[in-house]
Amino acid sequence: MDYAGQPGNAVRGQVRADPVKIAWIGSMLLIGTVGAALTISLSAIALFIGSTAVTLCLGHSLGMHRRFIHRSFACPKWLEYGFVHLGVLVGLAGPLGMLLTHDIRDWAQRQPRCHDYFGHRQVWYRDLSWQLFCSIDLERPPELCLEARIAGDPVYRWMERSWMLQQLPWALLFFGLGGWSWVCWGIGTRVSVSVLGHWLIGYFAHNTGDRDWHVSDASVQGHNVPFCAILTMGESWHNNHHAFPCSAKLGLKKGQWDPGWWVLTALEKSGLAWNVRTADALPAYRSTSATETDAPHHRPRHYRYSP
Repeated sequence: MDYAGQPGNAVRGQVRADPVKIAWIGSMLLIGTVGAALTISLSAIALFIGSTAVTLCLGHSLGMHRRFIHRSFACPKWLEYGFVHLGVLVGLAGPLGMLLTHDIRDWAQRQPRCHDYFGHRQVWYRDLSWQLFCSIDLERPPELCLEARIAGDPVYRWMERSWMLQQLPWALLFFGLGGWSWVCWGIGTRVSVSVLGHWLIGYFAHNTGDRDWHVSDASVQGHNVPFCAILTMGESWHNNHHAFPCSAKLGLKKGQWDPGWWVLTALEKSGLAWNVRTADALPAYRSTSATETDAPHHRPRHYRYSP
């Protein structure tokens, strides 16, 4: 891994306020709190719950994370595009932005040392402000090159350019069906809760909770957060995910509920998903120690890592 011929450094960098994040998340928080409080209705709350569940499960967990980022299963291209679009609606970033953010963070956490921005080591309110409203400029970031199949995909390039604007068609639909109440709750509150929830799980999942696996030579370990399994569609089994990043199944033990896996199993049975990868079938890349066995570790494969 190098940048301009020099080894990438995951420690030295500057956290700075990000005007785009401030404007985007700030506006969603304003709409999702003040606007929602002024327009509350039972139908709007129902829309919020339903749309949040769909975008988190089909979009963020299955489409963006398990399929697009980790390629842990295959599906028809039209279904992949649809799921990734729902993932964009979560409001974190476009598909290419999500890839970049995910893989730089993953690379940093696998280093012997990394900046607190990647490790979520600061007190909660500082980490909250960093993750939601700031970005980090590393002095020597790793050289990450998008694979041609992604970089040249016109649909994903369009999604990346217009990821914020993709809320607009849904906002117009919601306004036509339920007025401003549906817009505030179906867009503002949904995005606000999703973004805040994403940060909260990330903070807990890198600081506290059970660990069945230990990734060797990594400065940051993942933790399982059981009480959030249903709300996160299984994404809170983060220690499992650190050990088996390319596994489509995140809840590995009996009783580890994984709604995303349940949906994926149904898709597989219906013929809409195949080549589903699970922990017990992954080839070893780097050892991950456990109490009784060793688990393989897979690095992300969406970028070319320069040696």
